[in-house]
Amino acid sequence: MKYPLASDTWGKEELAAIHRVVQSGRYTMGDEVKKFETEFAMQFGAKHAIMVNSGSSANLLMIGALFETGKLKKGDEVIVPAVSWSTTYFPLHQYGLKMVFVDVGDDWNMDPELVKKEITSKTRVIFAVNLLGNPSKLDELKAISQAYGLYLLEDNCESLGALVNSNNRYTGTFGLMGSFSFFFSHHIQTMEGGMILTDDDKLEQYCRAMRAHGWTRDLEDKNLIQFKTGNPFEDSFKFVVPGYCLRPLEMSGAIGQEQLKKMNGFIMGRIQNAMVFQRTIGQLPFVDIQRENNTSSWFGFGIVLKGIMEGRRDDLVNHLIASGVECRPIIAGNFMNQPVMDSFDRRMYKKTPTPMADRMDANGFFIGNDAKDLEKEIEYAHNLIVDFSLKK
Repeated sequence: MKYPLASDTWGKEELAAIHRVVQSGRYTMGDEVKKFETEFAMQFGAKHAIMVNSGSSANLLMIGALFETGKLKKGDEVIVPAVSWSTTYFPLHQYGLKMVFVDVGDDWNMDPELVKKEITSKTRVIFAVNLLGNPSKLDELKAISQAYGLYLLEDNCESLGALVNSNNRYTGTFGLMGSFSFFFSHHIQTMEGGMILTDDDKLEQYCRAMRAHGWTRDLEDKNLIQFKTGNPFEDSFKFVVPGYCLRPLEMSGAIGQEQLKKMNGFIMGRIQNAMVFQRTIGQLPFVDIQRENNTSSWFGFGIVLKGIMEGRRDDLVNHLIASGVECRPIIAGNFMNQPVMDSFDRRMYKKTPTPMADRMDANGFFIGNDAKDLEKEIEYAHNLIVDFSLKK
């Protein structure tokens, strides 16, 4: 591909970190993961960070911890945006929660005014998704959640490093919990990996126990779930909550430490590429792009066709791919149009009118962003799009 969706951002530091783990002989979750958790929490101003094996697992663990602490029960309603990745929704389905889908605005995140209209006596959670690096209207969503006594969660897997300018606060830290992903194409890359941030002591401890089998081994001696006996034979194999095996590798923790040091540089590179995208493809009269809300960390560059190009998305995408420009849908498009919805209990979700999500689904796609300079690649894609638009 002349213009891929992503490339790796590793250098000699990450390779040295892997070598350090190999030399130690400890590959499963240990001190390297703990150190990364500590540094990550400090970087984002959170009290607790819990590393897991993916951002998808982070979402699952957040929902599971809310159930085990009694904050959620089957049948409760969760308001979600119509556009996101599949594993925003799957944990909600798996735990028997009712999803209430709302449309997105021109920032491609959930519209707070629509959220307010869907709140009922059964609503318990607003699950905000910061899409493609762009902050949701988190100040408004937090105010709504507080006014109605709801829990605000953030799926921040695509938006590490994005900022809400009113208080210079990172996305992923506004809600009761926030999830992050460190997959290959994301802002920092740890092979596979994810993180949960929270300031809640009890949820942090439940996440730690549920992350590894539901045991007490990873908890402090004095904790809010079950105090330890002081006997390692018993405490290492005491199971107190239903759990999973979502542990990260030590390699991922070690790599994460090095990637975190480079985070600001990575994001600045993405922002500089976004400026090129905005002044080239973003100025085309037959294109809508995502409206930046506060300071985006620009995961990728979404494009929604309109006017003379409306209805020609598939042909354009085929042309771009054939010319070496990698493309994909805008996340999963309007998720209510995905075939998997047929396997969901119809009583456990509510569809609402979603004209913006439908436009994105039918006429949208995105091309990649990266920490490296992509000016030539973006201009190449721009020229291909313009040339294609002139053909009948």
